[in-house]
Amino acid sequence: MAAREPEIITSKDKMRNWSRAMRAQGKTIGLVPTMGYLHKGHLSLVSEAHQHADLIVVSIYVNPGQFSTSEDLSTYPSDFHGDIQKLMSVPGRVDVVFNPYDLYDYGRVRDSKGTEKCENVGVVSCLEERGAGHETWIRVEKLEKGLCGKSRPVFFKGVATVVSKLFNIVEPDVAIFGKKDYQQWRLICRMVRDLDFAVQIIGSEITREDDGLAMSSRNVYLSPEERQKALSINRSLSKAKHAAENGQISCKSLQDSIIFAIEEAGGNVDYAEIVDQETLEVVEEIKAPVVICVAACFGKTRLIDNMEITT
Repeated sequence: MAAREPEIITSKDKMRNWSRAMRAQGKTIGLVPTMGYLHKGHLSLVSEAHQHADLIVVSIYVNPGQFSTSEDLSTYPSDFHGDIQKLMSVPGRVDVVFNPYDLYDYGRVRDSKGTEKCENVGVVSCLEERGAGHETWIRVEKLEKGLCGKSRPVFFKGVATVVSKLFNIVEPDVAIFGKKDYQQWRLICRMVRDLDFAVQIIGSEITREDDGLAMSSRNVYLSPEERQKALSINRSLSKAKHAAENGQISCKSLQDSIIFAIEEAGGNVDYAEIVDQETLEVVEEIKAPVVICVAACFGKTRLIDNMEITT
């Protein structure tokens, strides 16, 4: 029996009405937020969602608010038809794909030639609302500052704002986020706690390729040579975790070993830090549960990865 295609909803009102109708029937709803170009890591989030909810909504929305002016949103990979086919391959039905045209009106400005363009982002798709643009942002002020927030200062306000909008529109009972984006996961957990969203947040473990590379939509940008070099991230993290679990508690020596291994392989390290699992504050010695977080570039491709240490 062929899998049924999920219902595709683009309207915010229609999405909200669908959710309310299903909840009126006593159904629980799980949300898996994505930016599309799905891979096995995303599909594992869908499988996890089935463990916690009756009905599954997958959102596919490339969020302009996560891109700075130096990042070209137009080059972000997209394959909507392929995404639908992949979702149909997951055991258990994906009920709805929520694919809004846009969730935030960034306003319009005109250049010196009178041509309309969007402020602060590279590309914005068809806007559902016209006018002066939205001006409300959600900031998780402390958690957004470290790690990726240092080099991508606009990223997490874009994440928090659009995720909050998805929660208000879909009204899920549970939402699944991958732990590969560890800072994002913790930030969303804190936002939900602070703003009293009635949503349970589940962190799903990292899905890796057979050779250990963390699955990411950005992996497609790696050349074969860069991809082999990028394996140094997982290898150095695994080695540092093993050392920590065997009594090496000095964070600086562990961080130095990670940086050396990645740079020796040809990578450019943005950061390699050991932080508390909940507060994401940098620690000097491993005395409580921590996570080793790494961001590094191979060629023009920026990759992130992490490993938790609970000893």
